[in-house]
Amino acid sequence: MGEESKPFVDWSWCEDNPGKFVLADSRWYLDGSSGRDAYLNGHLPGAVFIDLDQWLSGPASPEVGRNPLPDPEVFAQGMREAGISDADTVIAYDDAGGVIAARLVWMLRSTGHNAAILNGGLGAYPGELSTEVLAPRTGDFSVRTWPEHLLSDISEVSDGEHTVIDARNRDRFDGLQDPVDPRPGHIPGAVNVPCRGNLDSSGQLLPELEIRANFERAGVLSAGNALSYCGSGVTACHNLLMMEQLGMGRGKLFVGGWSQYSRAQERPVASVSPGL
Repeated sequence: MGEESKPFVDWSWCEDNPGKFVLADSRWYLDGSSGRDAYLNGHLPGAVFIDLDQWLSGPASPEVGRNPLPDPEVFAQGMREAGISDADTVIAYDDAGGVIAARLVWMLRSTGHNAAILNGGLGAYPGELSTEVLAPRTGDFSVRTWPEHLLSDISEVSDGEHTVIDARNRDRFDGLQDPVDPRPGHIPGAVNVPCRGNLDSSGQLLPELEIRANFERAGVLSAGNALSYCGSGVTACHNLLMMEQLGMGRGKLFVGGWSQYSRAQERPVASVSPGL
């Protein structure tokens, strides 16, 4: 798997490449449930656990949102402590069809590392899960700065020059409810391509023609001028990786997402919900 490789792989790829990758369990839950506990209760054999709150996010604040990118040194330390080195290929999974694992894979690929999402996640594995935790080893993972050309800040989401894609479920986009942020709705002018709409009921990717049609119905024909956001820069990565998988190019991630935008009271909010 090289730098130009696709960002999603099937379990059959793992079977064909034994010993050539590191499995990373990156389960995380918006309701605060413990991904680590889920890992300890059963994970793919040989997988290491990557804690999103500890290693894939920086300190939260109203100014930057719930899950800003961490300092590059923090990310590198987390990878080293998980035994991941620069030369490793990382195959990440979760139990949500990859919409959470996408954050780790995007962070790795955006800094030039080999990484992909396991299509179907935990459910794609045909064998028994393991509760064995491997003895820790230290990897050789370099510190690399976040790529500015793949990141967007809050000023760009309203400049009229970008296609702004909201990866959240339709009810949150429409402003019908929001369980975690102060104002329901979406960024004015954004289009809704729910990342979970890329998946079937088992968490496997839909056929690529169907996924491409989802983007095209929203007016997204290329990732070249696209910005992707969600609540806090996690599931938005799934849409970015999906567009890359489809050969549409690489868009930008608005990491702060709705958790940052909705707290900026001077910024307008769009909604289809009456009275909002």
